[in-house]
Amino acid sequence: MEMTLNFGTLLQLTDKELVELSSLNAGYKLERNAKGELSMSPTFFHTGRKNFRLCLRLGEWNERTALGEATDSSTGYKLPNEAVRSPDAAWISHDRIATLTDKQLDGFAPICPDFIVELMSDSDRLETAQQKMHEWMDAGCRLAWLLNPSSEAAYIYRTGFTEIEVVSGFNTVLSGEDVLPGFVLNLSELR
Repeated sequence: MEMTLNFGTLLQLTDKELVELSSLNAGYKLERNAKGELSMSPTFFHTGRKNFRLCLRLGEWNERTALGEATDSSTGYKLPNEAVRSPDAAWISHDRIATLTDKQLDGFAPICPDFIVELMSDSDRLETAQQKMHEWMDAGCRLAWLLNPSSEAAYIYRTGFTEIEVVSGFNTVLSGEDVLPGFVLNLSELR
């Protein structure tokens, strides 16, 4: 279950302090939203194994194509609104990564991935997850998938489109479209 902590003006963590706090609490995924609130949600076994499959498929595609870099749920991205978010899986093209310095890449990369995936667990609230997806899209993400294995629904967000495509049933294969050419994910693997 996700928990959000609001410290108000009592505590404003720097990026370095957020990393240190995360390392002291290794069983939890810590993120900071644009208001400075911390949210944390540990991953249960079934969600963790599904997320691993998802990252594995994205990683295999990335190794074959060598078009960019893929990251897992431990990677924090600093968005333009100052939020630090960690999608369950992400991908960024080499061209966009080349715009960053090594120093920037040694911290929370100040860039929004081209593609992200959020995999919901049974304890996640759809409304909260959808708000996070809109934050990704507002930050410049080109393609984003919100996957809900318990209801077997996939929500597909595309840059330039206000309407979200909803795919019902996990007997479907999702395509990476023009963002991830040739990438496909068979949703039945996430059951």
